[in-house]
Amino acid sequence: MGLSPVAGHPAVAVFREPRGGRPVPVLGPRVGAEAKRTARVLAGLATHARPVERAVALRQAAVASGELVAALSALAPAVVGEGLPADSTSQSFFRVREGELSDQQAALHGVLVVHRGLEDLCEAPLSGADLALEVEGMRQSVLDLTGTAPGADPDSVPSVAAPEPAAEASLESVWSARWLIGHQVHVLFNVCAAVAVADATRHLREGDGDAALLRLSDATVYVRGFPAAMTHASTVPAEYYMAAIRHTMAPPSVDAPLSGRQHRGYKLFRAAMKELLSVLPDSYEHLSAGAPELAEARAALLEADIVDGERHVTLAYSMVHLRRSLAQKSEGPDNAVAELRLMRHRRAAQYASLVRFGDHYIADAVAGLRHS
Repeated sequence: MGLSPVAGHPAVAVFREPRGGRPVPVLGPRVGAEAKRTARVLAGLATHARPVERAVALRQAAVASGELVAALSALAPAVVGEGLPADSTSQSFFRVREGELSDQQAALHGVLVVHRGLEDLCEAPLSGADLALEVEGMRQSVLDLTGTAPGADPDSVPSVAAPEPAAEASLESVWSARWLIGHQVHVLFNVCAAVAVADATRHLREGDGDAALLRLSDATVYVRGFPAAMTHASTVPAEYYMAAIRHTMAPPSVDAPLSGRQHRGYKLFRAAMKELLSVLPDSYEHLSAGAPELAEARAALLEADIVDGERHVTLAYSMVHLRRSLAQKSEGPDNAVAELRLMRHRRAAQYASLVRFGDHYIADAVAGLRHS
């Protein structure tokens, strides 16, 4: 279920174009029941338990998501992604494709990404805080992709018999696969967040404030999961990343150096955020005076977006230290960390008046640079 015919690599994950306004999926009672059970298991997962107990809980979650995969597969087998063309070097490397998918296929491929992620998390040394954020994003994606309403209290979940771990692969092969698996989870969150933001924008245009609040909350769950998924992918030794992974993302291993700018799912999320702010451009103070819940919901999403940028800076530093990114020219003035820090500052400056605790110091500095 987890690996493709390409040895040691996760299967190609296929996503459909993130677009708001689609009807809620209707996938039948078996899928609905398994989706609710999976969501309840994820909601009750002991993210901060001792290592053995945490691993058991994650295996139970992986089993539950596997049952959901089986229920979806009973409707139709997954489209084989290996045969679909990649739209970019990034898609090819991270084993991601985009295509026209039915609700059932979109749900199946998304849940397969969740399932592979959970299987890897059984051993990945991710912090409890990041595990909680990633699992919350996985739970929300299960609900959204299957059109399932949240179930009952997690305490009502029956125990799931978790199988013993499979025969151990080499650590090096686990690390290489993890780099791809974590990135596929990140793409899943990007796509789901783009849909949630687009839905919220549509609801605002239609005057349905309550529905907009719900989708803004859902989007925030995904955006908070962005850095957690990236950290999951990066739970490999920096020395191994530099020696065995990084060079495979640049010529001659690939046609062009990989760059975050190639990630279509993330670009569509950024476009959705731009559209949201065109509909909801008021300052935090002005918006909170008339619609305080909406002001808080928007601020929560924007703060999560800023923190994602901040954590990208620190993650890049931990992996490549002061080196340039693969896409930067060797004679350029910046390195990877400096470029990411600048992106964070621009984002914080843009959002300064839109959140309660805006970074006005950076906003003033950026404004001064623009007028100098």
